[in-house]
Amino acid sequence: MEYKLESGAPSGPIQTAWDRHRFDIKVVNPANKRKYRVLVVGTGLAGASAAASLGELGYDVQAFCYQDSARRAHSIAAQGGINAAKNYQNDGDSVWRLFYDTVKGGDYRSREANVYRLAQVANNIIDQSVAQGVPFAREYGGLLANRSFGGALVSRTFYARGQTGQQLLLGAYQSLMAQVNAGTVKVIPRTEMLDLVVVDGKARGIITRNLVTGKLESWAGDAVVLATGGYANVYYLSTNAMGSNVTASWRASKRGALFANPAYTQIHPTCIPSHGDYQSKLTLMSESLRNDGRVWVPRNKADAWDEGAHKVGRRPEDIPEKERYYYLEERYPTFGNLVPRDVASRAAKVVCDNGQGIAYEGRGVYLDFADAIGRLGENTVRERYGNLFEMYQRITGDDPYKTPMKIYPAPHYTMGGLWVDYNLMSTVPGLFVIGEANFSDHGANRLGASALMQGLADGYFVLPYTIGHYLAKKGAQPKDTSLPEFAATATETKERLNKLLTINGRRSVDDFHRSLGKVMIDKVGMARNAEGLKSALAEVREIREEFWQNVSVPGNDNGLNQSLEKAGRVADFLEFAEVKIHDALNRQESCGGHFREEHQTGEGEAQRNDEDYAYVAAWEYTGPGNEPRLHKEHLKFDYVALTQRSYK
Repeated sequence: MEYKLESGAPSGPIQTAWDRHRFDIKVVNPANKRKYRVLVVGTGLAGASAAASLGELGYDVQAFCYQDSARRAHSIAAQGGINAAKNYQNDGDSVWRLFYDTVKGGDYRSREANVYRLAQVANNIIDQSVAQGVPFAREYGGLLANRSFGGALVSRTFYARGQTGQQLLLGAYQSLMAQVNAGTVKVIPRTEMLDLVVVDGKARGIITRNLVTGKLESWAGDAVVLATGGYANVYYLSTNAMGSNVTASWRASKRGALFANPAYTQIHPTCIPSHGDYQSKLTLMSESLRNDGRVWVPRNKADAWDEGAHKVGRRPEDIPEKERYYYLEERYPTFGNLVPRDVASRAAKVVCDNGQGIAYEGRGVYLDFADAIGRLGENTVRERYGNLFEMYQRITGDDPYKTPMKIYPAPHYTMGGLWVDYNLMSTVPGLFVIGEANFSDHGANRLGASALMQGLADGYFVLPYTIGHYLAKKGAQPKDTSLPEFAATATETKERLNKLLTINGRRSVDDFHRSLGKVMIDKVGMARNAEGLKSALAEVREIREEFWQNVSVPGNDNGLNQSLEKAGRVADFLEFAEVKIHDALNRQESCGGHFREEHQTGEGEAQRNDEDYAYVAAWEYTGPGNEPRLHKEHLKFDYVALTQRSYK
């Protein structure tokens, strides 16, 4: 199929583009809104804010989540903060600076118009959240407090200790439940979307499975909104909740929604290192810790403390200052420990590959608060980071007030996702994608504290306008699940579940997922090369072929069956992984989270190729086992000059 990827972004000055666009697009008469039904899949920050906003406008909204409550969405795991250019610090921040930092931080691989809109509406998010009662930290005089995050030289990150995502989600949740009480929104929990129903080329509904009873159900609407998060669990070990998956996005992609930039995955530099091969997930330690913590490794390789190999070096407190390598401060004197995440992660990998790493198998570095405690006092550090320090101590047994934390990069956020235009609509008319599930505004690397910003911007302040344009043009449709497309899609879903249950193999779902994750992290992780990617492609195909012949899925589909849930998700990861690898192979440059070893500067930094690769790569599914087809949205930079990114 031929796709013409046009963003639909307004022409003219970028500063007024969003205001002009809101005036130009169609709106739905308030009395008619109740005639339109919108299906919102996912109730994290993006989904909850969208469902609440649409319900408040008067639409008939059905919201679906696989958790038992919207409050359990993975958004609660976001710790450090949310960006907005309020300039309370009076340190020179502005909407323009936030726009510039985000485009630069994404290594010039994002759409300018979207990024400017994101920066523009961010201030409204803070006002909205304060009105909801979100307990942001405050300065002594009463103003909301700010702290710094990587990739910025100003303080613009609003926070609620280390629980910012949870507090923001509670704010969105109470708005959502207010609309449930008002009768405009119905929340359907413990329900997983398993396919998208397309009628006459338009998204008209979804097929779901009740995770308690096993019942397959069809749901019809005038539009579908995916707010289902990212795909970092393709690596098996990641900072994501174990339930986070690619299924909704991938099934939509198989129905015609192009998947954009799947190679872009953020490896977060500040996570607790892995402690063995059979760990189920990794734990994020907020990037905010790099405000006051200093990152270092021993200069002398013999001093490295390798727990995995039982190699005893020197305890960190026994290594004098002159024998410590503060590698971020030395390599990047301007930004120091607050370089963007992709830069910090690769720098950690370099020193560990050089034999200076600590922790299990030498895959760790120190994050040291001794200087901050000496400068600020332990009470101040405890006020800023107390709950994070407590979490670290409970997991590792080490007291970070007395000994440095051990951290190492881990798969975290995914910048890729379904392609959307300026109105957040995918290549399937009527299918809107918001938050981490779309290819986002972050380019090849997301700056810290911008995930919460984008999710809430999409849900509160963008989608409620743009979805009306689509609905007003099409008119309300019958909510008819008896259409043949619903029956056909439901039958395909049932057959897929039956196939998984009747293989009766000898390997568990988790075992296959672990095998996939090892290939992905080793060859499609922080550093990639052509040989490794080609090898990964062959290995993933072998794993997928064996999966469909030898996976063991006990039980049946008539009730609660978590093995069946996992099996469907891992099957999708195995298909999606190939597209991700194809994207990494195709992009013969290094940019942000995508680092090709063949394309680096003499100093080991990412080397872009703007002449050939300044585009969004959007991939079309072409059938099982077939290579995906590439489509391109060429990026233009009229306001931020394309330059070699430097944080020195």
